[in-house]
Amino acid sequence: MNFSPFFLSAELGLITTIVLFVMVIPMVYGIHFFSGKWAPIWKALASLPLILPPTVLGYYLLIALRPDGWVAQLTGLELAFSFEGLVVGSALYSLPFMLTPILTAIENLPDSYEEAAFTLGKNRWQTYTRVLLPCVKPSLLAASVLTFAHTIGEFGVILMIGGNIPDETRVASIAIYHEVEALHYATADRYALILLGFSLVVLLGVYGKRLN
Repeated sequence: MNFSPFFLSAELGLITTIVLFVMVIPMVYGIHFFSGKWAPIWKALASLPLILPPTVLGYYLLIALRPDGWVAQLTGLELAFSFEGLVVGSALYSLPFMLTPILTAIENLPDSYEEAAFTLGKNRWQTYTRVLLPCVKPSLLAASVLTFAHTIGEFGVILMIGGNIPDETRVASIAIYHEVEALHYATADRYALILLGFSLVVLLGVYGKRLN
C-alpha cells in the first residue's frame, strides 16, 4: 500500500490549518467589533461552505483558477491541478470549521470582560488579543483540530480543482476513489479504515477535552 496520499493529506491539512488560523483571527475581530448589523451577512457568507455542495464550490474555483481564469490573469499563477490550488480550495471549504467555533466562543464571553479591559485603557485590539482570545484557548484548539481533520476528509472540492495526479493532488480521499475505480477493493478498504480510525480519534479527542 502506498502511503504517499496520507503524507500529502497531512501536509495539506497542516498548511490549510495554519493559513486559516492566521486569516480567521483578524476576521473574528472584525466581525465581533465592527460588523454591527452586517454581522449576519458576514457569518452567512463564511458559513456557506457548510451547506454548499462541494462540487459547486469546486466548479467555481476551477473556473477562477484555470489557466485562462481571472486569478491567472491577475497574478500569473496557474493554480488549477496543483497542490497550491488544493490549499486555496481547502482554505475556502474549511473556513467555517475554523471561524465558527472561535467566533461563537468570543461572543459567548461575558460583556464584563470587554468593559473591564476598556476601563483599564485597553483598545479593541488589545482587548481582543490579550483578554478575549486567552479566554477561549480550548475553542482555538478545537477549531484547529477540526479544520485539520475536515481537510483530510475533503473529496469533492479537491477532485474538481486538483484531479488525481500522483504525488501532487492525489490525497487520501482521492486515493480511495482511484482504487475503487481500478477495482482494487482491498487497497481501498485499507485506505478507508485508516481514515475512519483517524476521524474517530479526532472526534474522541475533541469531545474528550470538553468532558474534562
